[in-house]
Amino acid sequence: MHSYAYERLSAQDNLFLLTESHETPMHIGAVMVFESGKLRTEQGGVDIERYTKAIEGVLHRIPRYRQKLRALPLEDLPVWVDDPHFTLDYHIRHTSLPKPGSIAQLKRLSSRIISQPLDRARPLWELWVVEGLEGGDQFAVISKTHHCMLDGLAGADLTTILMSPDPDAEIETPDRYIPRPQPSDGELLFDELKRGLRAPFAALGALRGSVRDFVRNPGESLELLQEQAAAFGELVRSVMNPCSETPINGPVGPHRNFDWLTMPLEDVKEVKGVLGCTINDLVLATVAGGMRRYLEHRRVHPDELDFRVMAPVNTRREGDRGKMGNHVSSWVVQLPVGEADPAARLAAVCETTRGLKSSNASLGLELVMNMTGWLPQSLIGFAANATAVPVNMVVTNVPGPQFPLYMLGAELLGVYPLVPLVPGGGLGIALFSYDGRLCWGFNTDPRLIPDVEALVLHVRDAFEELRKLAVRQSLKPKRRKLPDTAAEREAESPVPDESDNGAHDEPSPLEILQAMGENAETASVA
Repeated sequence: MHSYAYERLSAQDNLFLLTESHETPMHIGAVMVFESGKLRTEQGGVDIERYTKAIEGVLHRIPRYRQKLRALPLEDLPVWVDDPHFTLDYHIRHTSLPKPGSIAQLKRLSSRIISQPLDRARPLWELWVVEGLEGGDQFAVISKTHHCMLDGLAGADLTTILMSPDPDAEIETPDRYIPRPQPSDGELLFDELKRGLRAPFAALGALRGSVRDFVRNPGESLELLQEQAAAFGELVRSVMNPCSETPINGPVGPHRNFDWLTMPLEDVKEVKGVLGCTINDLVLATVAGGMRRYLEHRRVHPDELDFRVMAPVNTRREGDRGKMGNHVSSWVVQLPVGEADPAARLAAVCETTRGLKSSNASLGLELVMNMTGWLPQSLIGFAANATAVPVNMVVTNVPGPQFPLYMLGAELLGVYPLVPLVPGGGLGIALFSYDGRLCWGFNTDPRLIPDVEALVLHVRDAFEELRKLAVRQSLKPKRRKLPDTAAEREAESPVPDESDNGAHDEPSPLEILQAMGENAETASVA
């Protein structure tokens, strides 16, 4: 039994390290706004000592938060090792906004913080506690965690670990941290040589398992192979055919502008129900409408554009829930930004996503991810660049808890998520649903998108366009099937109700509009 401990990164986790540069840092995160509650100090600030102790009390549930990267000899392949010099104060930063502490100032501070790459010599996460918001009754936390540590769903699970649904939850007693010994370079090299010798036998065992599965279920196995081949072929075609050039695409710089938007989740669900689509379809149709408006605002005619977005797809199995790391593939979705009619735009999105689901399109990228696990480190980066799918932007939607969360009695009011930019793309949109709200986060390169505020308003207006479409649909009279028999006709006859003297007032259009919810507005933490 080894006296040391380390963990290899998966091929997918490693890719997020290899694709990172100074211009495209690969951390995900969020801006979280809290009601100060019990964490408010007498001076109107945040009790940072209690906040830090609360985080320390749950760190034993997140071992990766006390681990850092270490490179294998020769191959330079990264592994996780316990950090013997872990210091919580380095990862929890405390700052304040200058008066008056407006939301605009919070957005500017968030933009500067998320522009800065994480230090690879330390565990790859930070939490910035920001006090000084106007009024003194709220504070914010800006979180950054490297994508090699987790994906969006793991981030949602992490939120429920760092906070509690109980507003009266107390600080947990922290477990004593005893870092496991790290291996020497010689031990790492010896382990890697043994792994290399076992690799052919592991590959042979996998091949035998595949042959055994094929013999037992030849039809099912052949169907899976055909689906994988078709998905891989579609991926290759996407790589070979570039998407259209737009003002939001080009060389990405090191700076970021971050903005956000909030919508009532009930409004989104009602529109989804009336229009007969999924929430993801509605989100993509809203993005398509918003981008159409924004491109026109930038003097670009969207009618002939081949505009594509990368939409991450969850591949976690039941046993993977709650685990760190990445279990995700992606769809490449062609958005109908050239379609002026919102109903036709939504119909086109629904048709596209149905086709992607039926063809298991995410298998192509998943297959490439699995193949890179067998490549030497020197070739993984080359393979990643060779199979990089040209897209205009990223859109990701992560479901979150539909109940309030608290940090020592301070209620979480909103979570505005961050997704990193892809090379050549100046915009990433992330969504997170939380406690009856759909929170949008817009990560942009200000050189490519100098007016993110206009973009946010265009997205809001695109959703409002779909909401009005849903209202019109709900006002249409439904056609009834005429009764065929005398018994059916008798059953259709109205029976007077003495409680209201037979009066049945129809709801007015204004009442229906009110029932559908107020217009989605830009986020306010007031």
